[in-house]
Amino acid sequence: MITSPPSPNWPWKRFLPTPQSVTSQSTVTTAPPRRQGATLSSPPPRHLTRRLLQLYVGLALYGASSALLVEAGLGLEPWGVLHQGLAERTGLTIGVVSIIVGAVVLLLWIPLRQRPGLGTVSNVFVVGIAMDGVLALLPAAHGLPVRVPLMVAGILLNGAATGLYIAARLGPGPRDGLMTGFHQRTGRSVRLVRTTLEVTVVATGFVLGGTVGAGTVLYALSIGPLAQLFLRVFAVPGGTPGGSKVVAAGPPERAILRE
Repeated sequence: MITSPPSPNWPWKRFLPTPQSVTSQSTVTTAPPRRQGATLSSPPPRHLTRRLLQLYVGLALYGASSALLVEAGLGLEPWGVLHQGLAERTGLTIGVVSIIVGAVVLLLWIPLRQRPGLGTVSNVFVVGIAMDGVLALLPAAHGLPVRVPLMVAGILLNGAATGLYIAARLGPGPRDGLMTGFHQRTGRSVRLVRTTLEVTVVATGFVLGGTVGAGTVLYALSIGPLAQLFLRVFAVPGGTPGGSKVVAAGPPERAILRE
């Protein structure tokens, strides 16, 4: 009868599980499996053509929608008021002013540590060019029966255009990034930052000669719900919430968040 523990040199001893091996095995078996594609920060490469198409169609339509609001003459979107006011003072076209303002706003991203994407840089130029192009083609609108539908069409088109280019996830617009940048740096809510920026922009534009009216109010009330709707309609499948090291990070709806 053996009255003492087996010698640690016994050959079969090595086949017994040790606490370390049991713990290691438990760790391996209980660790959640890594989901394939979990590190993706943007839709798969096969959607790149669609995303580029959405981006540039959206930006062109955004410029066209701004042109419709200008021609309607019943009030512009907040930044449009500033662009029109500066155009009145400088003699430049509103599209050129939009490009200049966009470039200046983009420079403000540097101290705010925002990261632009292809869509950000494209936004600066495409919107202004499209706006001037459409304004050159539009006939003069006379009378409320023409101007009111033109205003409504401009707002609806603006919502669709916003959903198109933001859902492409190739970078927010310069003005959107300015808003989120101030939000991150100050810790204030997006709603407060956006409201403060837009009130300041509208007031400045109005003093300079920009048009504020029913269209401005209707735009402010409807653009959030419209853009959220069209973000769902134009969402590119296969994306994940993460950010990209190549393009601007963050979920697309952040650019119009009203929290």
